[in-house]
Amino acid sequence: MEPKKSLQTQQTSKKARGLRHSWPLLMIPFAIIFALLVWESAIRWSGLPAFILPSPAAVLQRTIRAIQDGTLIRHTLATLIEVLGGLSLGMTSAIIIGYGLAKSRTVERFLSPYIVASQSIPIVAIAPLLVIWFGPGRLSKIMISALIVFFPILINTIVGIRSVPDDLRDLMRSLRATRWQVFSQLEVPASLPVLLGGLKVGATLSVIGAVVGELVGANEGLGFLINIGRGVYDTTLVYVSVFVLIALAMSLFSLVALLERYLLAWQDPGNPKL
Repeated sequence: MEPKKSLQTQQTSKKARGLRHSWPLLMIPFAIIFALLVWESAIRWSGLPAFILPSPAAVLQRTIRAIQDGTLIRHTLATLIEVLGGLSLGMTSAIIIGYGLAKSRTVERFLSPYIVASQSIPIVAIAPLLVIWFGPGRLSKIMISALIVFFPILINTIVGIRSVPDDLRDLMRSLRATRWQVFSQLEVPASLPVLLGGLKVGATLSVIGAVVGELVGANEGLGFLINIGRGVYDTTLVYVSVFVLIALAMSLFSLVALLERYLLAWQDPGNPKL
């Protein structure tokens, strides 16, 4: 009887954990329906013209038309390439430099003032310069996206590496572990929770960086579509572009969250893989 009760308890616990993890996803359709109702009500009560506040139906029709003529897909792919390129570049450089700063106080004292000073300049202020230096193509957007991603991942890398307990480092030394073994088997697993937290922030910011560059100067991308829609008072096109940007940011954040759940499964005591 006891093993049977124990099995039932484990199954109940698994169902409860699954429901706890999935209930935010189940609420998404209700949240969308509620937002659409509020949107439609605001149009009817405010009496604003369509070029200021278009209806959800008009935005949907404009989305379908933009997909059919290939405009939305082409410009979304351009922005996605810039976002992924900027995120990869910013993340890689931030992790490498952050690891060096975390391991050397001397290097940190020398470089930290310059890094902090660079972050005090708004990205909107230096975006025109980057467009001039690297041209209006994708490279300038990748650089802008990388710059805005760099700092949060850098800080989280430093915090994550320095959060490794000293007694675990002493244990690795007593076992005569090599530097690579300390890095791969201690520092990386111990710093992953903090590092992935920074990557979540960076994934969202990478979209902002790419769009800022496109708004400054571009001939493709969702930011370019926003500029076109604003110039000809095609407000529905602006709404479509903004919603696609939101979807991109949420998708990247969700992918990092799934990666975090997979890599940190060992932290869940109820995980069946343990």
